[in-house]
Amino acid sequence: MTVELNHTIVAAHDKKTSARFLADILGLAVSPQYGPFVPVHIPNGVTLDYMDVSGPIPPQHYAFLVSEDDFDTIFARIRDAGLTYWADPFHHHVDEINTNDGGRGTYFDDPNGHNLEILTRPYGSGSQG
Repeated sequence: MTVELNHTIVAAHDKKTSARFLADILGLAVSPQYGPFVPVHIPNGVTLDYMDVSGPIPPQHYAFLVSEDDFDTIFARIRDAGLTYWADPFHHHVDEINTNDGGRGTYFDDPNGHNLEILTRPYGSGSQG
């Protein structure tokens, strides 16, 4: 059996701004609007479909596995944008990255309060640091 995540809907107060934020940070393109959605295609075939909603948005977590070189590039964009970043998902270790599983990772928020993460090693793939 083959099961793959194809897409997910990401709630936003401004779908175009939110999609552009993610695309710019990750170095990706925003695709043309499709129905009520503004898609950002991730290179592994998953699409994040941004959709406008009114009212409070419960924060979600989106983690992106990246290469070491891409981490450097994306992390530079995070810092250049003046974003606060943390070494942990609970936002206790500000302006730090982690070295979990022998890789590197950091967390930052998008304009809607979603907790975004970039990491270079999947959880459980190596030693804790």
